[in-house]
Amino acid sequence: MRFRVLRLLESNPKLSQRDIAEALGVSAGGVNYCVNALIKVGAIKVKNFRDSKNKLRYAYFLTPKGFAEQSALAGDFLARKLSEYEAIKAEIDDLIADFGEDGQDRKPKKREE
Repeated sequence: MRFRVLRLLESNPKLSQRDIAEALGVSAGGVNYCVNALIKVGAIKVKNFRDSKNKLRYAYFLTPKGFAEQSALAGDFLARKLSEYEAIKAEIDDLIADFGEDGQDRKPKKREE
């Protein structure tokens, strides 16, 4: 989740934690935990600002350490997704060999006697 949070905050630092949670389809509590962990390790900095309704809000800015972490996480994410892709592609190829492109069974059926 850290990678996805960092990507969102890089493009829109003024997103609220609730907005991040909705965008990622996770709980606000999970996002809060992740954001606090990123702050603690120095990957993001928090600045206050006032929104149009005169409420105090926060903006989250990636630090150089945050950009480095995002790059490292991107590499890990890409490697994991490529591995998943290769496994799924192999499974699809096996299914096509068994059932063909149209999904029809290509294996001869045993006769019932």
